[in-house]
Amino acid sequence: MKKFIYISALLLLFNCEEVIDIDLPETEPKLVIDASLNWFDGTTGNEQDIKLTLSAPFFDTEIPPANNAIVSVTDQNNNTFIFTEDGDTGIYKTTNFIPEINQEYTLTIQYNGDTYVGSEQLKSVTPVEYVEQNDEGGFSGEDIELKAYYNDPANEPNFYLYQFDTDIAVIPTYEVYDDEFTDGNQIFAFFTEEDLESGDEVIIKNYGVSEQYYNFMFLLLQQSSENDGGPFETQPATVRGNCINITNPDNYPLGYFRVSQAYQYNYTVN
Repeated sequence: MKKFIYISALLLLFNCEEVIDIDLPETEPKLVIDASLNWFDGTTGNEQDIKLTLSAPFFDTEIPPANNAIVSVTDQNNNTFIFTEDGDTGIYKTTNFIPEINQEYTLTIQYNGDTYVGSEQLKSVTPVEYVEQNDEGGFSGEDIELKAYYNDPANEPNFYLYQFDTDIAVIPTYEVYDDEFTDGNQIFAFFTEEDLESGDEVIIKNYGVSEQYYNFMFLLLQQSSENDGGPFETQPATVRGNCINITNPDNYPLGYFRVSQAYQYNYTVN
C-alpha cells in the first residue's frame, strides 16, 4: 500500500509540470550602430568597417543585419569616406579612410527612410609599457592578476578603453579609465580571470576615447557588473549613445560612433 501511494505521488508531481508562455511586449526594431574606427599602431588605418544590426525580441537567437543602408564618414576637411556593405552581412567597409589625431569625424547613415548622424573626435593614446603579473590574487589568493602599465600625458584630460582578449572567455573584458587623479603619472589597467593559467595568451588592446564615450561605457559596465553579465548583455535600462535620428528623433538608434588611436600588447602568462 505504501509503495502504491509513493508511486502515485511521483506521478502527480511530474504531471503538474506546465509550460508557461511569457507574453513579452513587442516594439519596432531599432537600428543598432557598432561603429568603432580604430587606428592601430603600425597600420595606415585606411581599412575600417561599421556593423549595423536591428534590435530583436528577447528570446530570438539571431540578430538581423540592417541591409542596404547608405553609410559615410566625413572629416573636417570635407573628405568623405563611403562604406559599402559586404554582401548582406550588415557590415559596411571602406579602404580609404584617413585617420588624423584630433580630427572631428561625422558618421551619416541613411536607413529605412531615416537619417542618423553622430560626431566624434579621434583621440590619441599611449601604449602599454610593460605588464606585471601577480600569481596570488583574487579572493582565494590563487588567481592570476595582470597590471598593464602605461604613462599618462601630463596637463591634459585623458580617457581610456582597455580590452582584454583570451581563449578562455567568449566575450572580451572591458575597462575604462580616466586620469582625473593620476594626471601625468604611470598607472595601470587591471585584469584578472580565475581560469587563467601559465601559457595562456592575453591580448591587451587600449584605445584613446572621448569623455562622452567614457561616460557611455562606464554606465554600460556598471549595469553589466550589477547583473553579472558583459557590456553587450541585455541592459536593464537604455543607455543612449552619441548618434541621433534627425528625421524622426523618437526612433533613436542604439550603439555608438567612436574614433580612436589604438595599441595592442600581447602577453603570455608565466
